[in-house]
Formats: sequence, C-alpha cells, structure tokens
Amino acid sequence: MKNLRVSLIQGETRWHDPAGNRDYYADLIEPLHNTTDLVILPETFTSGFSNDAIGDAETMDGPTVEWLRRQADSIDAAICGSVQIRDGEGVFNRMLFVKPDGEVQTYDKRHLFRYARENERYAAGRDRITVEWKGWRICPQVCYDLRFPVFSRNRFNVEREGLLDYDLLIYVANWPSARSHAWKTLLRARAIENLCFVAGLNRVGTDGNGLQYRGDSAVIDFQGRPLSECTDEEVVVTTVLPARELLAHRAHFPAMLDADAFALT
Repeated sequence: MKNLRVSLIQGETRWHDPAGNRDYYADLIEPLHNTTDLVILPETFTSGFSNDAIGDAETMDGPTVEWLRRQADSIDAAICGSVQIRDGEGVFNRMLFVKPDGEVQTYDKRHLFRYARENERYAAGRDRITVEWKGWRICPQVCYDLRFPVFSRNRFNVEREGLLDYDLLIYVANWPSARSHAWKTLLRARAIENLCFVAGLNRVGTDGNGLQYRGDSAVIDFQGRPLSECTDEEVVVTTVLPARELLAHRAHFPAMLDADAFALT
C-alpha cells in the first residue's frame, strides 16, 4: 500500500436535472487531473434525493455511466457516486465505482430510508462489496447505511487471510442538516470500530423538497480524528491517506483479534 489521495466533491446538486448535474460536476472534476487517485461524488448526484426521480432512472447503458467512464479516463483516477439505476424489475440507489480503464463495480444501497418512504419506491440491495484500487481495499456504502454498523463491520481473516476486509470505508449521502450531529458522530464511530479511514461525502444547498444540507463532509482517520472537514459551502478537498500510519495502528492496537464472529443474512 502507498498513500492514497482522496478528493471530496461537496456540491449543490441540481433538482431533477441529470444533464445539468453532469455538466456541473464535470467542471468541478476537471481541475483534479493528475492530482488525485479517487474522486467521490454525492448520493443521487444527477437528481438529488427524490422518490419522484425514479421515473428518470437510467440503465447501466445510460448516459451517466458513460459520463463517469469519460471523467475517470480524463483525470486518470477512479470516481464514485450513486445514481438511480433500473435493473430488471426494480430501480436501485446504486453506487458506481468507475476506474480509468472503464471497469465499473456497483453496490446497491441495502438500507432504504423508510422515514422518506424510499423503501416504497426503490429496490434494496443485499450484498456488501469490496473494491481494490491502488493497493487499497475500499468498501462503498450509501447514506442511511451509516446507521447500521453490523453491515459495515470490518472482519478479520474473512475476505483476506490474516488481514481485515478493507482499509477505507466510503459513505456518499444526501444527509439533511437537521440530523447533522448524527452524521458527524457516526462517521467517527465507524472509523474507530473498524480500524480504518472513513470518507463521508454529503451535498450542500436546498433541494426541491425544501430540505437543507450543510455538507459536513469529512475524511476521518482510524482513531476518529478528522484529516479534513468541510463546512456548508461548495468545495473540493483532496486529502492524503497515510498507509503506513494505518498499518502501524493496526499492529499496535489489534482490536480486530478480539472481535465477535458473525454472519449476515
């Protein structure tokens, strides 16, 4: 593992405007050429978090997947974020992790936000994934997943012999300002309990439902300390994750050896 450069793009997503959002986020991505390894975009970055956007859901052959491939190739870095994707009979809030060579890996949001009736319109995913990139193992998750620590548990000697499942946990979100304290607290908890870095990327501004978002995007280290924190404005922040410090902490404080064994169903 070498150090990993992670760029948070905390933007003000346009409401129900996929083409406008692709143009908007492309302008924010372009200056990152040769300066980053991984770019993170918000949850549902082409529409905002909206049950009504289900009617404009794309397929994996649609314009946004192709746009992500072009962006990743143009800046020579991986890019991830979630969009509404129709697959079979259902529409998923799908996290797309796209590499510069065009490879796309997907994670479908497992925990649908009942409070906003997301569970009544969208299909739920089941399986967690782990992505390999630049020598790092990365676990991508979406918004409400943050409240369910069992699903994100970093297990020892399960996916990798003698090692933890992953090194970086990512949450992309549309997390309203009314619950910002929970957002900030839970990001730190997930980092501490999983002995990993956590990158949480939220949007800013006000959406078409009148909900306000204050950002509070952050990169947190394995002891719950912020390496970078955003306020409530549009901003692009690149943070270097020190690989050697992560490995040294795990060797010095191997709490994973005392963790409980379990299986998800």
